[in-house]
Amino acid sequence: MTKAKTASLYRMVMDKHVCPYGLKSKYLLERAGYVVDDRWLTTREATDAFKAEHGVQTTPQTFIDSTRIGGNDDLRRHLGKPVRDPDAVTYRPVIAIFAMAALMALAGSWATTGALLTLRSGEWFIAISMCILAIQKLQDVESFATMFLGYDLLARRWLPYAYIYPFAEGLAGVLMLARALDWLSIPVALLIGGIGAVSVFYAVYVQKRQIKCACVGGNTRVPLGFVSLTENLMMVAMALWMLFAPMGAMQ
Repeated sequence: MTKAKTASLYRMVMDKHVCPYGLKSKYLLERAGYVVDDRWLTTREATDAFKAEHGVQTTPQTFIDSTRIGGNDDLRRHLGKPVRDPDAVTYRPVIAIFAMAALMALAGSWATTGALLTLRSGEWFIAISMCILAIQKLQDVESFATMFLGYDLLARRWLPYAYIYPFAEGLAGVLMLARALDWLSIPVALLIGGIGAVSVFYAVYVQKRQIKCACVGGNTRVPLGFVSLTENLMMVAMALWMLFAPMGAMQ
């Protein structure tokens, strides 16, 4: 008979805290076919003593065949699993936002007209995208403003604009979604979208700078570039469409 693979896992399990990485390590080991000797560190004193004994600074810690593998990231590497690089650039936040906005727009169109692909769903997609992107920025306006000042041309000349922008984008998105107060939403979208498009184009394609985009908030790793330019051009296109398309065309 084949001997079962075994691993010892030391993780924090206390009344008020269960280490999430310990749970992740346990799941990884079990999925890999290991029988887990799950050893709980139930007090801060026990945890500190374990760290001192093995010369480590963090838990959980996994041991296989009496050899210390390490923490959750080390275990992932040992098992051939990818390890997330916190500094790596990624388009995942933008993809998630646009995908959900598209699905919400299609759902709204289906609920109101019985059809998925309509002019209304296209309008809703842009408006909902603006609202979600505004939410991302409004979670931490200070961080957004700091990153935004790195490339926006108007914000560099008039700093308050960096703090106004998230609210303006959210306001325009909500009004466009409702098709209310077009006299306000259209110029706002034209202003912030136009300035944003010029700023991104200048920073990326003229100055050739490689910087992070504030479009999904100030703490993301989305690179400034085509996606950021697209966001601003969508706002401009939406404003122009609403300016020249009659209301009946939106049905």
